[in-house]
Amino acid sequence: MSVSSSPSAPAPTTSLPAAPAAEPPTQAELLDFAERAAADAELIASLPLDPEGRTWVRLDGPRGSEAWLIGWPPRTGTGWHDHADSVGAFVTATGELTENSLAARLPTDGWKTLELTEGVDRERRLPAGRGRAFGRHHVHEVLNESSDRHAVSVHAYYPPLPRIRRYSRSGPVLRLEQVERPEDWQ
Repeated sequence: MSVSSSPSAPAPTTSLPAAPAAEPPTQAELLDFAERAAADAELIASLPLDPEGRTWVRLDGPRGSEAWLIGWPPRTGTGWHDHADSVGAFVTATGELTENSLAARLPTDGWKTLELTEGVDRERRLPAGRGRAFGRHHVHEVLNESSDRHAVSVHAYYPPLPRIRRYSRSGPVLRLEQVERPEDWQ
């Protein structure tokens, strides 16, 4: 489109409608991405594995999400944590992971110690090809309980992780220990 104006008249302005904001990915879309990435044998084989500690590579997730390919040596895990305001999904690509989680809505801020009621603990075994999506403030730990085999998984989060809250657990007592922000992971 071209606009012309005479030297004595102000130039006309053209306003275009603002482009609609991209919709954030849903939990189902994050899970679908993680499933497709976990099924990509070439991608999974590209992850360097370390016998001592977890390894990871950042991936481009759908519509601005944050995604990770993670290698889990035998007998390693995350410890209890949540992803604050992010929703997410993860899928085991090789090996088997165990997810322990809490089926309880916890307060989001302003507490240091909680006593959990009976019946809130959940355990999921996630062999290769299996995964799950989760909502905001989902408290869990992910473990590779194998004594001799690595596991590899794909994780996706939206919005990109603003913070991770780490917890300790002793019986029914859950204690907030640390809040990490992305700059702490660099």
